[in-house]
Amino acid sequence: MEKITDIIESIANEKNLDLESVKDKVIVALINTAKKVYGQEYDFFVDNKSLKLYQKITVIADNDERLDENNESFIALSKARKEAGEVEIGDELTYECSLENLGRTAVNILHKELEYHIQKLLEQTIFDKYKNKVGQIVFGNVVRMDSEENTYIEIDELRAFLPRKNRIKGEKFKIGDVVKAVIRRVYIDKGIKIELSRTSPKFLERLLESEVPEIKDGYVSIQNCARIPGERAKVVLTTNMSNIDPVGATVGVKGVRINAVSKELHNENIDCIEYSNEIEILIARALAPAIISSVKVKDQKAIVSLNNDQKSKAIGRNGINIRLVSMLSSCEIELNVLDSKNNESAAEAFKNLENLFKNV
Repeated sequence: MEKITDIIESIANEKNLDLESVKDKVIVALINTAKKVYGQEYDFFVDNKSLKLYQKITVIADNDERLDENNESFIALSKARKEAGEVEIGDELTYECSLENLGRTAVNILHKELEYHIQKLLEQTIFDKYKNKVGQIVFGNVVRMDSEENTYIEIDELRAFLPRKNRIKGEKFKIGDVVKAVIRRVYIDKGIKIELSRTSPKFLERLLESEVPEIKDGYVSIQNCARIPGERAKVVLTTNMSNIDPVGATVGVKGVRINAVSKELHNENIDCIEYSNEIEILIARALAPAIISSVKVKDQKAIVSLNNDQKSKAIGRNGINIRLVSMLSSCEIELNVLDSKNNESAAEAFKNLENLFKNV
């Protein structure tokens, strides 16, 4: 028992665990061992400083019925006063217990108890570590692929898995490849399970954060993000710095920053949009490359007016563009194609305006 402090420090250092947490588990192991050796009816506690084991006995009246039921946790007042003359009913007597004198049986029980509780502590520590990393990027080597095309990746002390549904369409990995992904969720199911994703919008956000210093330093913020993995994505950006262009900073000189992110995402096209707190303006910007005449939003429905030649651009290939805008704005997008009369009226209005400026 004199070496128990050394044992605690050794376990904590070897397993990289918190010293106080290990100490708590050792105390639990000591109490459980004592109960298994002496009996479950005994009441034990461990002094937190000395780590010595004690049995606790409560002083009760001589005629108390509990003496007949469980005399191991209780002592009659008359008997207690022979050991400590000033005790009263309700006081507690403590007796130091030694496991060392109980031989190999106690040692084996203590060893199993320590092993069990330290392993549980280790699992909980690892679980908490990765639970706090949900939404962050990790990377590791591919070590296995199963029949369902799930990919298993070694990251630090654990093996995570990347389900096929969380993989970008067209991606194929082989054993030994280094793969980046974001932690989607962490749960316990016959051990700690870490599910990764390369299709989550969070993955795109974290890649931009790692590639664009202005985002990492907090000068540019990602307000929202929507993806159709492997096809196209739209990112809404904002800044509180008047001298920073959030879109330009994210795209980089000649697109070098955004292209690096796109390459990691299997050449996914990424549109960067400057944020506006006016939902109508934001929707008009997000529908680029289409040129929008007007946007009216009511009850989560946006009616977008545009010329006929802009309709296909607003919809995008396979409807991707309009779907992404709907995701970003949380609005149902309805396209209202302006008829030829409206177009002629608009053209005439612009012509009259042009003539007005010519006459000035």
